[in-house]
Amino acid sequence: MAVIVNLDVMLAKRKKSLTELSEEVGITMANLSILKKGKTRAIRFSTLNAICKALECQPGDILEYVADDDAKS
Repeated sequence: MAVIVNLDVMLAKRKKSLTELSEEVGITMANLSILKKGKTRAIRFSTLNAICKALECQPGDILEYVADDDAKS
């Protein structure tokens, strides 16, 4: 099982850059980049809330559960 982070998809849909999102939510570019690449092990609800507010989306738009045999590489 895997949780896929679709932050790049939502950024593209909202026509926002990682830099813009970083400034809006007060999270460093480095931490957003780690999240975007799916390399993070955890995310705070306050961070997820801030990202969803900035991108006007739901948590399910950013995070997706995929079974191992369906996991994206």
